[in-house]
Amino acid sequence: MPADDAGVAAVLRQASSAGIAVTVSGAGTGVAGGRVPFGGWVISLEKFTRLEVHHGYAVAGAGVLLRDVHAAALASGQLYPPDPTETSASIGGNIACNASGSRSFRYGATGAWVERLRVVLADGRMLDIGRGDTLDFDPGTVPLPAVTKNTAGYLLRPGMDWVDLFIGSEGTLGVITEATLRLLPAPKAVLAGLVFFTSDDEAVSAVERWRTTASARMLEYFDQPSLGLLRTRFPEIPGAARAAILFDQEMESEDDPEIDLWLERLEGTGALVEDSWFATTANDRERFRRFRHTLPELVNDAVRRSGAMKMNTDFAVPLARNREMLAYYRQRLEEEFPGRYVIFGHIGDAHVHVNLFSDPENPGQAAALLVEFARRAVELGGTVAAEHGVGKRKAHLLALQYAPEHLEAMRAVKRRFDPAGILGRGTMLAAV
Repeated sequence: MPADDAGVAAVLRQASSAGIAVTVSGAGTGVAGGRVPFGGWVISLEKFTRLEVHHGYAVAGAGVLLRDVHAAALASGQLYPPDPTETSASIGGNIACNASGSRSFRYGATGAWVERLRVVLADGRMLDIGRGDTLDFDPGTVPLPAVTKNTAGYLLRPGMDWVDLFIGSEGTLGVITEATLRLLPAPKAVLAGLVFFTSDDEAVSAVERWRTTASARMLEYFDQPSLGLLRTRFPEIPGAARAAILFDQEMESEDDPEIDLWLERLEGTGALVEDSWFATTANDRERFRRFRHTLPELVNDAVRRSGAMKMNTDFAVPLARNREMLAYYRQRLEEEFPGRYVIFGHIGDAHVHVNLFSDPENPGQAAALLVEFARRAVELGGTVAAEHGVGKRKAHLLALQYAPEHLEAMRAVKRRFDPAGILGRGTMLAAV
């Protein structure tokens, strides 16, 4: 548990000279297993808790929790836009997997808000890098899918800068110890709505329309099985609801014309307008935040009770293929796991999460279906990892998205920064 950059450097120099594997530990909220060590040492960054908020930016140590950045920014009248669901995640972990969350529909992923990084390399050298600092070597190029979110491997491309190289590298190229994060003025008001529909098709059609007619911060989706699970905590969900869309819209005031515009947008969509929920105050919007965050909690509880391993997807496809991917999910899930799945998430980015309640005695059936889904997402021009990274559990999926020469380009970058292969052993590239 080093407390400063010099301490991290000393650990890495010793590990590098002895060939000891080092796994970087954040807050432990990841879902792809990157923090789980395959032998060697674990280096925790929990003491890197410096947090300074300035006008337009914040400086945060890697161990600072996301919720603390949000709170400190808000207290200064500012907004840190990235909003991953798990607010107890650390900033270092968010950067390592380029986390995004619900507000990515408008604001993009974490990487878009990182201005500077302090990084300690495997040999103990320290970097202080900022936006626009171009690489001093050719990293090569890998094909990038036409999606709004992608964290599958090193996203190598011409003209990329040093900050881009380390964002999403999952602790395999260096240890990020501190970041400078860009902030925006906090919105003057926010309208939120949880809109219920009598059919899944109506909900998807509404999203397709709102992508181009509204400037929402988020468009989140809940399918019928999701609503069924949520009714155990929110019995007031309308009985006729078969799907729901949660939106969030920044406004100039609580009587902004956007309120009337949203009522117009709901017309002709098939929405249960009278039974839907709307909020403009922070206290009322908190109800919607609980609604959105309760679902993954309920899924995790159900998985734990069953004794099964959690099986979930993180695939995204081009916006135009969203409906097609959803239909494929539903067809195959009804064939193999009827009544044992939920689909929810970031439909605005064509990035929804499938969560399976698999058979503890036969996890291979669920694992095989998830690989099938990954292959289908790639066939549709998508990615096998939109916001969680691939870690160790999903590293094998990279071979579905990239050709051998592209994986070799990533390995070449890895060798350049970590020739002994001590950082994140087993994470990302080991399986491919």
